[in-house]
Amino acid sequence: MASTIETTSEPLWYVAHTYSGYENKVKESLEKIIENRKLEHLILDVQIPVETVVEGEGDKQKEVESKLFPSYVMVKMIMSDETWHVVRNITGVTGFVGTGSKPTPLTDDEVRAMGVEVDGTQSAAAPERKLSFAVGDIVTLNAGFLQGNTGTVTEISPDQQKVTVTVSMFGRDTSVELDVANVKKQ
Repeated sequence: MASTIETTSEPLWYVAHTYSGYENKVKESLEKIIENRKLEHLILDVQIPVETVVEGEGDKQKEVESKLFPSYVMVKMIMSDETWHVVRNITGVTGFVGTGSKPTPLTDDEVRAMGVEVDGTQSAAAPERKLSFAVGDIVTLNAGFLQGNTGTVTEISPDQQKVTVTVSMFGRDTSVELDVANVKKQ
């Protein structure tokens, strides 16, 4: 029987489709198989792209990791019948993304857009968090001496850790810098 898999000589990123909620199990299983069978030279990296999202309100806010692509695991590997078989036969994997039974590698632009790899190296940047408010939104301050006051968001720091809010005090607008956890959208 002839192989339908296009083999590659260089490692490329492929996307394995998994059952919902099996992403972490698939990643762990694949990493154990790579180690046990000494396939590190063929399957170089396994990732589940995530982002940090701030959930909750007021003092009960917490950072939660959310999968960017639920039911998908990214695998950087040299495609061959052996590597295809290893990944495809892990419990929870339903197949590769591609046309028919042919796995299609991601383009360099797709890899960069997903934040999986930047210029050939694994992304070291912290995932960007999603805030429940944006510049221009009215927020309530829920900590410090201004607790209970409302103001307008005028700036959010690039790392999304701090927010500048303009609050009207004594008839004057005053800018206050706060942690993002200390404000909530109205």
